[in-house]
Amino acid sequence: MRDSVRIVVRERASGGCEYCKAPARFSPAPFSVEHIIARIWGGSDALDNLAFSCQGCNNYKFTCFEWPDPQNGEIVPIFHPRHQNWKGHFEWDESFTLIVPLTDIGRATIERLKLNREELIDLRRVLFASGEHPPE
Repeated sequence: MRDSVRIVVRERASGGCEYCKAPARFSPAPFSVEHIIARIWGGSDALDNLAFSCQGCNNYKFTCFEWPDPQNGEIVPIFHPRHQNWKGHFEWDESFTLIVPLTDIGRATIERLKLNREELIDLRRVLFASGEHPPE
């Protein structure tokens, strides 16, 4: 992928993972420009199909674009950062360390991408204490 595309995708995401909201500047691992719908499922390299993702979210998502809602087992789409608003599917708990689902898409995405994995909770706790979290 061209550097110019990576820059556009990173800037559009304000330098943070579009799924878990972790900021790239505090990550020891480089972030990825990932295909929201993987190319093997017909996704393209168009900007509308690219998201800025931390390595954890990218690895857990892999080529998945649907997942069962853990509440009712119905297959639902994974959160799509270009077509959906994050705040429409997720919110922060009162401690700002956990992402809480608001919808079936939120529940499925949290489960598949493990958006509340221990290292993210720890990072959010430290960033909140230093005034760097939650992101706007």
